[in-house]
Amino acid sequence: MNYIKHKVYGAIFNLFKIFPVDKNKITFIVDSRESFKGNLDYIKKEFEKRKNYEFNFFYKDKLSFKDFKNLATSHYVFLNDNFFPIAYMNFKNDTVVTQLWHAPGASKKFGASVDKDSIEILEKIGKNTDYLIVSSKNIVDYYSEAFQISKDKIKPLGLPRADYYFENHDVKDLKSKFFDKFNICEDKKIILYAPTFRDEEKYNNVFNYLDLERFNEALGEEYILALRLHPKIKDFYKDDIAAKGKYIDCSDYPSEQELLLVSDILITDYSSIMIEFAMLNKPIVFFTYDFESYMSNERGFYFDFKSTVPGPVVSDSNQLINVIENYEFDKTKISEFAMTQFDAIDGESSKRVVDFLLEYEG
Repeated sequence: MNYIKHKVYGAIFNLFKIFPVDKNKITFIVDSRESFKGNLDYIKKEFEKRKNYEFNFFYKDKLSFKDFKNLATSHYVFLNDNFFPIAYMNFKNDTVVTQLWHAPGASKKFGASVDKDSIEILEKIGKNTDYLIVSSKNIVDYYSEAFQISKDKIKPLGLPRADYYFENHDVKDLKSKFFDKFNICEDKKIILYAPTFRDEEKYNNVFNYLDLERFNEALGEEYILALRLHPKIKDFYKDDIAAKGKYIDCSDYPSEQELLLVSDILITDYSSIMIEFAMLNKPIVFFTYDFESYMSNERGFYFDFKSTVPGPVVSDSNQLINVIENYEFDKTKISEFAMTQFDAIDGESSKRVVDFLLEYEG
């Protein structure tokens, strides 16, 4: 891959290096959908507590010379996802570039751990990145490999957007509004089903594998199923994913974190959503109807899946229903798993990141 577009972006950026860096300017790199903005929001809130900073957003899918100038003259630059042009941007010494990364912890392999063709450009990005923030010292080696960045740049300070769960939320009120929105009786418990996407198309229609009629027959009096499809699912499955029978489609619900907060049980498969839900110490069941295929053909994990995930692993609807009916969940295993992914679960991650960067400046 020749990365022509990324080199062009880098060349344009370098033209604006003639302007001095503004110590009070902060730029966040996002896309137009702002799909991975959560960490950035919490870092912005924390900086706002300190003094009056100027905040800017660099939209990586829009070409704006004003945005390039703001980026080149910022003291702090944050990103939450990959942005390959950084490999070709020569930031001044006064600029601190920090990768926050949108995914919690480490589960599925990613980056250079699976894509060997990207190693060269990731190494260049790593050299132009000052810090990579992760949630635990236990996952530093994995992130060093995935990002091709030296371990001394990786700081286990936490996941900023996880601070959301320590804010003063009225969960009962949030649930009530959720039930009103979907016209559901308020005596129900919520089972959130959040499957990931598969490269192999046939496995993406989850209702080919989850018997919704049987599920509702067994559990419908106590629970309502809320489905939240991965945003990438449309790239991997051309038809609609729907089923007859009672369930809620929450795929377009604006806040995934709010869904986690109001849900009583999570059904997932290989998604990293399990890591964030484990923080809440609530039950998780892993519905892996395509386990052999997924393990053979997809990215793989940084750990042995079946022995490590914090909940029962099932392969068909009957097993899934039985686990939930009999409430076969081990809260101790959930909390132990969470502690392997987070050094601290305390609502102070954003503060630690900003404190660290301001101390670095000093």
